[in-house]
This record gives sequence, C-alpha cells and structure tokens, in this order.
Amino acid sequence: MTVDLRDGDAVRAAVRRAEPEVIYHLGALSSVGRSWDEPARTVNENAATAVNVLEAVRLDAPDARVVWVSSCEVYGPPAGLPVRESAQMAPASPYAVSKASGEMLATVYAESFGLDLVRARPFSHSGPGQRPIFLLSSLARQVAEGRAAEADRIRVVTGNPDTRRDFTDVRDTVRAYRLLASSGADGAFNVSSGRSVSCAEHVQLLADLVSPIAVEHAVDPARVRAHEVMDLRGDHSLLTAATGWAPQIPLRQTISDTLAWWERELAGVG
Repeated sequence: MTVDLRDGDAVRAAVRRAEPEVIYHLGALSSVGRSWDEPARTVNENAATAVNVLEAVRLDAPDARVVWVSSCEVYGPPAGLPVRESAQMAPASPYAVSKASGEMLATVYAESFGLDLVRARPFSHSGPGQRPIFLLSSLARQVAEGRAAEADRIRVVTGNPDTRRDFTDVRDTVRAYRLLASSGADGAFNVSSGRSVSCAEHVQLLADLVSPIAVEHAVDPARVRAHEVMDLRGDHSLLTAATGWAPQIPLRQTISDTLAWWERELAGVG
C-alpha cells in the first residue's frame, strides 16, 4: 500500500487499516544537497509528514511502538568527536533543520500524549539499492558504468574530497531500528560506526576493488558545498548498552556489495 505522507487523512486511514504494533517513521526528503536547491519544499514537506504521522499515531494507534528516525545532521558542526546524544542540536542545512524540528515535535507529542516513542539518529548509511543522489551509491554507479563500458580508466567525480562521514551498512542500520523497536528504551540513540571516512578514501576503496583498472578522482567545483560539516562521527555506546547492537558489516563489503548491485542493475539483471 502506497500513501502520500503529505495527505493527513490518507495517513490516518492507512494507520487505522494496518492497526500497527510498531511504526518506523523514515519518510522524508532526505538529501542534504538537494535541500539547498529546494529549501522551502524540504522544510515544509518534512514538517507536514511529521505532523501527519504523529497525529495518526495519537488518534489511531496510541499504543503502537514508534521508532522515529531522525538524523545525525541535527548535530551540525560538532564541538567534539565522536558526537554523543547529549550534544546540542545545531543543524547546518535546510534538511537538518527539518529533521531537528521533526524530532523535537515527536518528543513533544510523546511527552504530551504518552506515546511509546524512541528516537534514532542514524549517521551516514549505505548499501545495495540506494539511490545515486547519495555519495557511496553515486561512486559505485560511476565505477560500475566504467566497467560496463570496458574502460581502461574510470573517471569518478565527487564534491569536496576531504569531507568525512561515519558510514554504517544499511543492513546494520535496519537491525538497530528493529532492536530499538523491541527494547522498550526511550530517548535518542546514535546509530553509527564510531569511525569517519573521507570521500577520497571511498574512491580509493573502489579503486582497490576494481584494480588493475585505473580510477581517476576528479573534483567538480559545482558539487562542493559552501556550508559543509567537514567531519561527523558518532558514539554508539548508548545504543549498544540498551540493545547489544554493534556494527557487523565492514565498509569494504558495503562498497563491494553496492558495486555488484549497480552492475546487475546496469546489465538489466534483477
């Protein structure tokens, strides 16, 4: 069943039909870069979907367990690393503002109406099936296209090569959400690896995977953001203490699996 989360009546009807025991709210316009191109749309639509989901829970599923998926972007430029959940929110993009406001609204609803709600703050995550508007998937697609063309040298284009992010495999991230759903814990929890990797290091990992094909890393000035958080990595000790979760899939496997997925996609193999 597909529902437009901007339509409050449709969201309520879907929740009534489903009679959910657990709700995972991840619906949002989720690209930091695109939020700069469409700031009003990003903030307005993400806020609207947050309100509609919370109203549906309050009115039609008040006993459901809600895993509210926020973002590490709510922290903004960190005062110290790794970032802990006690850090003050200082969002540094329209997307981050939308996620911070949604999380704050979810907290208000939980406290005001007694909702069973836990907040997850995932750091960057990737894996097979991700859209190429996100870094790792974009890099893997570019390399897969080069291999499909049987190129001797593959040109990979990125933005700032020095930005660093904390990447977790999406399969580990989903496992964290499921553990939070069943744990009974409340509050906010980082979902992170505790280690940040630069854009340039991602390109080098891909180069290692496709060697002896040469990979040329090119920086496109148009992709370099003027207002960039240069390094962001999180402390997941609270999540580990509450659920026993720890990341299991290494970054190299995530990149390898994403590259293989793109090669199948480009070849038309389902």
